[in-house]
Amino acid sequence: MNFSLTEEQQLIQDTAKRFAESELAPVAEKLDQTKDKSILLGNCKKMAELGFMGLNIDADYGGTQAGVVSFSLAITEIAKACASTAVTMSVTNMVAEVIQAMGTEEQKNRYLPKICSGEFAAGSFCLTEAGAGSDPASMRAKAVKTDNGYAISGTKQWITSAEFAGVFVVWAVTDPDARKGKGITCFLVDADAAGITVGPSEHKMGQHGSATNEVHFDNVEVSESAILGKLNDGFRLAVAELAGGRIGIGSLALGVGLAAMEYAIAYTKERQQFGQPLANFQGLQWMIADRSTELEAARLLLMSAADLKERGLPFAKQASMAKVFASEKANDACYTALQLLGGYGYMQEYPLERLTRDVRITSIYEGTSEIQRVIIAREIMREFD
Repeated sequence: MNFSLTEEQQLIQDTAKRFAESELAPVAEKLDQTKDKSILLGNCKKMAELGFMGLNIDADYGGTQAGVVSFSLAITEIAKACASTAVTMSVTNMVAEVIQAMGTEEQKNRYLPKICSGEFAAGSFCLTEAGAGSDPASMRAKAVKTDNGYAISGTKQWITSAEFAGVFVVWAVTDPDARKGKGITCFLVDADAAGITVGPSEHKMGQHGSATNEVHFDNVEVSESAILGKLNDGFRLAVAELAGGRIGIGSLALGVGLAAMEYAIAYTKERQQFGQPLANFQGLQWMIADRSTELEAARLLLMSAADLKERGLPFAKQASMAKVFASEKANDACYTALQLLGGYGYMQEYPLERLTRDVRITSIYEGTSEIQRVIIAREIMREFD
């Protein structure tokens, strides 16, 4: 078993690291405090120029064609500097991937080059609703058949990047009489279509720089050519998309956890107490050892899931394992790092306060930790049938 990165993967990781340190880290605090969207949009444009908005997209459509492992590596490096930018990158890449996987040639040619080039600042998934979060099959948004196609109505909630996305991937019920989960269809909808209203940015605990919005669809008319995949097959597509997205969010969490621990370790080597550096105390050394071991295990789980997906093998169980472990251990790492700084860690002038807020959502979005355990258990039981 070879754990070494290929030359291309190493190049992607190094490029992401340099970009994150030189371009993202200097503005991350300002983005968090001001929520200045021009900063985030500037970050997104620069990432598109580097090829980071289509890392697993074929070159024929403007993508980098670097693969899933490279995507995970890049997300981790970007998140070490700015989680708000990383989540925008992750979701946009997933939008592009689902279009490439399920779209017609017309759909791929229409949307993918705009996403990869940065002409579209981002793409958004419109799946979650107020009463359909962990249970998306309970969605109430509907798409009613018309003479020209469909009219979509309903409200989607907590949609990442909605206010500056170029395209929405929208799920809606097309057959209300079908059994639960079987009458849902996925549509590609231009963000500027008539009848779409994007609400103001939500006031969140963390990741302030990332726009999260409510999106309302009021009889938004789309043609039949807007259907992504097959009619009434949207729920299966949603499940597949979420599995891939979990690699992205797990990688994001890992990056935040690593950033927290790296800062805290450097601090303990400089901070003096009782006449010696904090790093000399065994109790603190063990805290560092435990969190570092857990983050390394998270990295290996993520690489395993990414490798399976890249090779076209089943990866849902591994993606859920990686996501739940990486997100929970990254939360632990941030709280440990904050503890290592003591009172300073609680102050906004130090990055641990922001990192701890930013990491908290990673065990919730793209499937809560509880849902991940349901999926893992289900897959394990299936293997024994």
